Order: sequence, then C-alpha cells, then structure tokens
Amino acid sequence: MLAKVLMALVISSGLASCSQGFVEFPVTPDQQKTAIENVAIVRLDASNIDTFSQPARGYARSALPVGKASDYRIGSGDLLNVIVFDHPELMLPVGPRGAAEDSGFYVQADGSFNYPFIGEVEAGGRTASDVRAEVAERLANFIPSPQVEVRVAAFNSQRVVVAGEVKAPNSQAITLAPTTLITAINAAGGLTEAADTRAVSLQRGGRLYTIDLAGFLNAGLEQNNPLLRAGDVVTVTRRRAQEAYLLGQISKPAAIDLSQEPITLTQAITRQGGLNETRADARGVFVFRLVNGRMTVFQLETLSPTGLLLGTRFVLEPADVVYVVRSPLSRWNDTISGLLPTVTATRAAQTITN
Repeated sequence: MLAKVLMALVISSGLASCSQGFVEFPVTPDQQKTAIENVAIVRLDASNIDTFSQPARGYARSALPVGKASDYRIGSGDLLNVIVFDHPELMLPVGPRGAAEDSGFYVQADGSFNYPFIGEVEAGGRTASDVRAEVAERLANFIPSPQVEVRVAAFNSQRVVVAGEVKAPNSQAITLAPTTLITAINAAGGLTEAADTRAVSLQRGGRLYTIDLAGFLNAGLEQNNPLLRAGDVVTVTRRRAQEAYLLGQISKPAAIDLSQEPITLTQAITRQGGLNETRADARGVFVFRLVNGRMTVFQLETLSPTGLLLGTRFVLEPADVVYVVRSPLSRWNDTISGLLPTVTATRAAQTITN
C-alpha cells in the first residue's frame, strides 16, 4: 500500500527524468495540486500543528464493574478472636508467642467454629458483627448481659493473585481494608520497567477483563482502579514495542520505540543524528500514516528553525513511516528498496494487531 502511494505521488508530479534515472518527490504546493486517489497530503504549519500534538490513542475506560467496598465476609480458614469482657475464662490460653493468633478460633471447612457453653456457631459468609450478635444472644442464657467483641485475627480465606511484570509476584489476603488494583500491584513490589500499564488483565468469575491502568494514573479514571474481590487474578503484561520507522536521508535510519513515552517528529530525527546535511532536502520530511484506511502524508519543511519547532509538536504514532528525500532529487530505486521491507513488516504487524 505504502509503495503504491509513493509511486502515485511520484507519477503525479510529472517530473520524471528517465535519462538520469531520477524522479522528484512532490515537495511543493504546485506539485501536490494533482489529486491522488485515497491519499491526503497535509502540509504542517502553525495553523494545524496543534491537531497532531497529542497521541491519537486515548485512555480506555474499564468494562469491569466498579463495585463498592463492603464488610468483610468470614470464610473457612479465618481465625476469630471472641472476647467476652470480664470473663477471661472464655478465652483460649495464650500460646508462648503471646500473639492473638494463639488464642483464636479457626473457622472450619463447613464455615463454623465451636465456642464454650453455646457450641457450634455459623460464621461462614457472615460479618464479624453478625457473629458477635449471635454469640451475645446465645451467651445471655448463661451470662447476664454479656459484652462481646468478635474480631478477625488472621485473614486466610480470601486471596487475590498478582503476577506478570511486577517485582514480587505474590498471593495477597483480602482484609478489612479495601484492596484496589493499584494497592495490590504496590504490595507486589510495584511495576517492572517492562510493564504495560495500558493492558493489565484481570480474571474474575471466568471472564477476562483488560484494564488501562495508565488511564487511572495519568487521567484519573477511577473505574480503571477497581476494587478487587476474592479469587481475582491480576496479570501485568509485558509491554510490546510500538515502532515508527525513520528512513531516507537521516544520519542513522532506525526504528523508534513509542511504547514508553510520546515522541515527536523532531525528537525522533534528532535522536538518530539529525538529517544528512549534504544529501537531505529540508523541504521533504514526510510522515506516512494510515488514518481510517486512507493514506495520509504529512510534510514538514525544515528549511528554517521554525519547521523544527513545529516538529516538536507533531507526535508520532505506531507504524508511522518517516522518510526524508534526497536533495534535490531522490532516486526511485533507492526509495523502493529502502521502504519496501518496512512497509511489509508494518502491514503484517497491523494485520496481527487487528
């Protein structure tokens, strides 16, 4: 596709010189007057540069139901401390460590635990307040107006898993404090340098959700930092390279990775050593981009510092091809041989992505 567009641009200029084997790119407005089907040529200037100063890809709102914080529901394996004030004989003996865990009641697999005088108490799926009320009511048959407190001493029944590109992948207990996506990631040591914050996956109830965490970190989208539930599995994926391609009369032609930060046209050219001063045509800095299935060609003239300043406000997009033509003429065969491998790879990558 891109090769055909370049061919159309050259033919439309009507300036081929067969005897020398050179053709001229349409770098002037007069040369660009001839319409080319399915190709738009945009000359970058102060009047339109702001349109291209932000990445086209915005932040996606998560489709995961946000949910609300709720009281902790006791489950099998949790350890409960049941305190009856002024009746220390109802507490289990404290172990050698003196820890609260040594004197608690484990919730059994069926969700119950046994308490002195009253026997079996159902705790599974209930809050600590619910259990406290039942214990107090049943103890009233033995103790006048018992003052009871029930606390979860160890949270063992409900967990979430955080894996992938975090520094310390782990399994974390759901506790009384609400656990959000970002707090769970921080509890796993934080993100690695290779983490992709635009596509964090969360598996819940047999469904897989993709969450743009960068939308919360950079744009404050609250729904992109959801509350986690027991059984959630969070996987931070590895960031994939998203490249733009710099070719032609550039000191060091190369692919530029755009996945970590926005990069402008001037930044990209400068990082690769700038234009080849002895061969580049400063009028002919072109960016080829597919926009809604149509090829759009952006042209930046760098004859003056103003052009380079405009280039600092033109943000490159993944799969852009930047091509700088030769001064004053560009050999067509060189163009094709230089662009064709990149165009093929770009189209293949887009096909896989789509």
